[in-house]
Amino acid sequence: MDALKTDLYQLTMAAGYFHRGMASRTATCEMFVRRLPEERRYLLAMGIERVIAYLTDLRFTDEQIAYLKTVPSLADAMTPEFIAYLRDFRFHGDLWAIPEGTVFFEQEPVLRITAPLIEAQLVETFVLSAVNHATMVASKAARIVLSAGEAGVVEFGTRRTHFDAAVDAARAAYAAGFASTSNVEAGMRYGIPVTGTAAHMWTMAHPTEEAAFEGYVKIFPNASILLIDTYDTLEGAKRAAAIARDKLKGVRLDSGDLATLSKGVRRILDDAGCRQAKIVASGDVNELKIAALRNAGAPIDLYGVGTDLVVSRDAPALGGVYKLVEIGEGEDRAPIAKFSEGKATLPGAHQVFRSHGPDGEITGDIIALADEHGPEGTAPLLAEIVRGGKRLAPAEPLSAIRARAKRELASLPASLRRLDGDPWTPLTPQRSTGLTRLIDEVRARVAPSHQVAKED
Repeated sequence: MDALKTDLYQLTMAAGYFHRGMASRTATCEMFVRRLPEERRYLLAMGIERVIAYLTDLRFTDEQIAYLKTVPSLADAMTPEFIAYLRDFRFHGDLWAIPEGTVFFEQEPVLRITAPLIEAQLVETFVLSAVNHATMVASKAARIVLSAGEAGVVEFGTRRTHFDAAVDAARAAYAAGFASTSNVEAGMRYGIPVTGTAAHMWTMAHPTEEAAFEGYVKIFPNASILLIDTYDTLEGAKRAAAIARDKLKGVRLDSGDLATLSKGVRRILDDAGCRQAKIVASGDVNELKIAALRNAGAPIDLYGVGTDLVVSRDAPALGGVYKLVEIGEGEDRAPIAKFSEGKATLPGAHQVFRSHGPDGEITGDIIALADEHGPEGTAPLLAEIVRGGKRLAPAEPLSAIRARAKRELASLPASLRRLDGDPWTPLTPQRSTGLTRLIDEVRARVAPSHQVAKED
């Protein structure tokens, strides 16, 4: 049960809503990213499936409720009535979201939740955690995949982050186009191909490099990828070719001048009749280094990427936020917005409509109100996934999400697919006429109270 995977203030506000008789009032909240990180030209939505599972399974156990009674900040609110409410708690709301593997831009809602106020409040922390992390990794992974071109990329990052995060990172990376992962749990849980070689420790545990290679090939005759840079990379390549011969699936380089070494290793392997052997390169590589290696003509077939991916080193935190945009329903429905400098939000529930050119390239997005119709030739991005606390369709297979991500990345304008340093034009979503009018109306409605606060 994930009910306590939250911040304390979600629970204190929830208790406050309950005791003030506000728990059942309808609220609509949206998650979005105010501004793209400086190092990103687009984002790739991920983590939605984790949110769906959380919403549909959300429960408070007796053990969790007993613990909450001991929390000083909650003690006064933990009445028998509130305890009974928590014991029977379920999510009864609706979820609309961009499908996983979809490209999106700043200010565009990734998901929208409409639910009783207390439910919409309680889920905020988990929603942000799941989507921010997975989207951060997927967006980094997409850049790496695009930089690698025809070469494959393997996810090697488990040892560089918390293990639970590593499993989610492996899923996000595979969805974005990575070929496989070294994380065995992710392989079993999500059906992702798993790959791996032996580490330097294997070689160092043997009296000689030859003995290490011979032992490995004997045990794994059909999966022999040998790590050849423990002592001398080129000599390691010669030994690997001499020992494994036609059984050699590949060699891995983990250090040194990868461009120069890969060319030397390729010549050694080819001269020894091991043309089938692939060259795998790892060792703190990222999309910029991969692009430089490709430009240098490095004959590398597969890249192993770890640290830079799972911690998204150049953009390590995605600032997605979850904000109330509407409260009430029917005639009592009122759009809500913040107008604070640098943190303003858009009032009302929203939909995003996307247009494509004849070649399938994205030509623009429009943020509109949820009940507006998009212009002719556009398609809505957010789809209803959960209604009344129940999901409407089975979970998509990861293969379908991976295929969508591939299509989405291919549809990006060329300048957005290039890496940092290249000239580019941001894709800035436009606002519909209805949304623009609503912003003006809400601003006018709250302006008098702002003025009073300013004068005070």
